[in-house]
Amino acid sequence: MSKRSHSVQVLVEGNSCVKKVILNRPRKLNCLSFEMVSQLLKTLKALEVDPLVKLVIFKANGNAFCTGGDVINVVCFTLSGHWTFAASFYRNLLTLEYLLATYRKPVVALIHGMVMGAGAGMTMNGRLRIVTEKTVFAMPEAALGLFADVGSSHFLSKLPGFFGEYLGLTGARIDGSEMLECGLATHFIPSKSLPLLEKALSELGSVDTSTVIDTVDKFHYHQPLKPESALRRLDIISKCFSRKTVEEILASLENETAKGPDKWIEETLNRMKAASPTSLKITLRTIREGRGQRLEQCLSRDYTIFRHCIRRTISSDFYEGARAKLFDKDGKPKWEPSKLEQVSEEMLGRCFADVADDEAWDKLQFRVTSSTSTRSTGSETYDSYPLNIPSRL
Repeated sequence: MSKRSHSVQVLVEGNSCVKKVILNRPRKLNCLSFEMVSQLLKTLKALEVDPLVKLVIFKANGNAFCTGGDVINVVCFTLSGHWTFAASFYRNLLTLEYLLATYRKPVVALIHGMVMGAGAGMTMNGRLRIVTEKTVFAMPEAALGLFADVGSSHFLSKLPGFFGEYLGLTGARIDGSEMLECGLATHFIPSKSLPLLEKALSELGSVDTSTVIDTVDKFHYHQPLKPESALRRLDIISKCFSRKTVEEILASLENETAKGPDKWIEETLNRMKAASPTSLKITLRTIREGRGQRLEQCLSRDYTIFRHCIRRTISSDFYEGARAKLFDKDGKPKWEPSKLEQVSEEMLGRCFADVADDEAWDKLQFRVTSSTSTRSTGSETYDSYPLNIPSRL
């Protein structure tokens, strides 16, 4: 790879008919910078209206697909008084995610390696979501003092039982086989077969949605769940995480420990207790509201809440989490409020309320597309391509 290729954060390759859009910041685990988001928006918009382009393959270089947005830069610019950077970055990011979710041409996302936060937001609301044995998914925002954002309330709320609440509140990691089982992925393909899939897609004579799906189906591989998979505990997850409040969820998990030692429950409790109390309550509410909302409603709400996080409306936990996890790296955030019972409904309500008189934060606007009514309705899953949820789940 040339020196120029290393410096360009988004690459575009392929033939006139099939284009590959490649995240190219491997040393940063393809963490999304402002430049990457801007370039992705520009590139994808151009490809969508190019009459020669029929298919987009979305992939990444390196060992990670995308580990989220560049929080370090957002915090640094904001603390130095440059509020417009955070505003522009987040607005562009959510616009990008909506563009990918409602793209007018088939997009095949090859989610190989780690996918977190904004990386999940770019792909989980799309049509074809390919994972491998090396894929790892997580939404760890609550441990960072943020919340499960970037449209995750839309796709997490559609998972079987209350598995979405479990993922959002604990930040637990799941692998490719688990993503397929719960519906976050549409196909599992061994990583060694990805080059063959790309070659087959690039050589398609007729490129329409059904042909693309048929081609991907030929490479699909059944990978059984590991014995320790959290999905094998879906009954207890749904029992505990269906509770109305975070306090009740924790109490329900504590009650389960009375039945005897259970390493999985202990780890689940520890993850939640280590997270920001404010973030936990915001995350639970967004997922519950997302169950009956369209994608654009979920993204708009994320935009509002993120503004409050940046402005420290009720808490500075976002900055404290960044300090403890990304800057000082002591792993010991001092959350404030420090207890769940100190985060009142009135405080939560302020985080969900519109922010008035803030010139830096332009209103988030989405294009009107014919796909909006079919892909983003509250009563359906991500798209017309079905979630792969086995009946036993």
